[in-house]
Amino acid sequence: MTDEQKEKITALRREGSGYTAIANSLGISKDTVKSFCRRNGLTGTTAKEVTSDKCRECGKRVPQSSGTKPRIFCSKKCRVKWWHEHPDQINQRAVYSFVCANCGKKFTAYGNCHRKYCSHECYINARFRGGGSHD
Repeated sequence: MTDEQKEKITALRREGSGYTAIANSLGISKDTVKSFCRRNGLTGTTAKEVTSDKCRECGKRVPQSSGTKPRIFCSKKCRVKWWHEHPDQINQRAVYSFVCANCGKKFTAYGNCHRKYCSHECYINARFRGGGSHD
């Protein structure tokens, strides 16, 4: 593959062209184009950057790619920090209400619809009758 073909592949991927379209326009194998793109970070639905929004936490630019869900944080660190500081804005759809099988107390749990006990202590009391050893 020539340097000119490599430059054209890069430019066409950034414009949003697919592997087959690029291969047909340059007269080379689709697999050759795909391998080159994989080695050079030009994979995905398209490699075209569409917009750049700002991170909700730090305000840095967050590059967006077409064909993917829009990103609102620049990093995992910013995402975790923001969610820890704004728990009231979390839409928790997986909050379940239960009655403890051991003590009868009402409790809620996030993300686990099969809980039986309100705490580890209640689980131990129910399972081992007061936490006795099981040697």
